[in-house]
Amino acid sequence: MMRGSILVIEDNEDIREAVRILLENENYAVMEAENGAKGLELLTEDTDLVILDIMMPGMSGLRTCEEIRKVSNVPVLFLTAKARESDKLVGLIAGGDDYMTKPFSYAELLGRVKALIRRYHQYRGKETMDAQEESEYLETGGIRIHRKYNEVWVRGRHGNLTDIEYRILLLMIKNPKKIFSAQNLYESIWNEPYFYNCNSTVMVHIRRLRVKIEECPEEPVYIHTVWGRGYRFGG
Repeated sequence: MMRGSILVIEDNEDIREAVRILLENENYAVMEAENGAKGLELLTEDTDLVILDIMMPGMSGLRTCEEIRKVSNVPVLFLTAKARESDKLVGLIAGGDDYMTKPFSYAELLGRVKALIRRYHQYRGKETMDAQEESEYLETGGIRIHRKYNEVWVRGRHGNLTDIEYRILLLMIKNPKKIFSAQNLYESIWNEPYFYNCNSTVMVHIRRLRVKIEECPEEPVYIHTVWGRGYRFGG
């Protein structure tokens, strides 16, 4: 039984093949694309994960990720030789969910693949609203969010959040006015130990979330920064 469908967009044929063999041995269905344009053609609503190189001829991985985000909330895992912290931030800002540098451990890659797909399946949104599920929604200040699935409306408009953004927002709405440190958020959402450089990862996702739910991200009314302490939801 197939465990999910993965699209690998990578211009290096040897890396593509190695990743494909690794994933197929774990019963994932794998599609391959040698560039961003081809990858966008192969992307479907059934795709569960995109593994994406950054440095490719033609359309870069960053541009490809931005195009993916226009049509899908599928998790995107960047796999790249660019190892600087600033490169990681740029990838996250472009819409990526995770980031690994080359050379990489196959065991770590497989672990991240499983975690991203598991979270995506668990929180994947439904397209229709059933009246019987009304109690499954939380509503506050113009935001309506499903307790289990990635369904979010902000002032009547669909929020179109990624899995990580949805989980951050749901956690904060469930705990209004509680101050979450970067460590609280990272360990709650990513389920991994927190290190100091994880703070920038949290910051980027908060920034992206504000862009999607705030009328004026520079003057947020939903997610506030409590300087020196963290973030809180509400007034």
